Amino acid sequence: MASATATSSAPAVLPEAKAIDGFLVLAIVAVLAACARAIWFTPVDAMLGAAQKIFYVHVPAAIAGLYIACGLLAISSIMYLWIKDERLDRLAESSAEVGLLFMGIVLVTGPIWARTSWGTWWVWEARITSTLFLWLLVLGYLVLRGAVETPESRARLSAVMGSLAALLVPFIHLTVKLFRGMHPQPVVIKPEKPSMPAEMLSTFGMASIAFLLLFFALLRVRYRWATLRDARAALEAA
Repeated sequence: MASATATSSAPAVLPEAKAIDGFLVLAIVAVLAACARAIWFTPVDAMLGAAQKIFYVHVPAAIAGLYIACGLLAISSIMYLWIKDERLDRLAESSAEVGLLFMGIVLVTGPIWARTSWGTWWVWEARITSTLFLWLLVLGYLVLRGAVETPESRARLSAVMGSLAALLVPFIHLTVKLFRGMHPQPVVIKPEKPSMPAEMLSTFGMASIAFLLLFFALLRVRYRWATLRDARAALEAA
């Protein structure tokens, strides 16, 4: 009788897995187009030279990885602690994993840009160090998820850690203004006083949109995989 009840509460079929995700393909094409525009159709910076073109990958990846991914991680973690919805736990997990990838791009492209422009790979200044620390916190979040076997305990502990890790993002945003260092000031887009030529600004806008598309496409794929994994686990438990 108990087994019949368990079977009836489990999903009847697994979610359908798509072989090719059109949104992901579109996002990859957009990123490649933005990179091609930055390399071949955008002027070279007069002071920093060709190395400045890393900016069109470095900053959009930071926007997606730090602000969007960690923002979703914090919001979904806090909401899970409130309403205990498994979909929010999956969204937090997916945001953390995709965000870890984009923050990794930031931490790789940053030293390359610094070495070619300022002659050093790494400086232990506030923004760079705190970004690395945030990357390690998100990595620890994912390690914690893999270490706890009980789904309820895993989701609860991960939600607490995810919401606390995202608190570092406002500090990272303010580090350039609070501390002196080698890292340049963040880009501020003012129509009356643009911080860069129009061609560079349009390339930056195109790259930012492309990386956001890639982020949400990967997030969509990762969330779908998590849903499929949990549905399969529910069927096996039943």
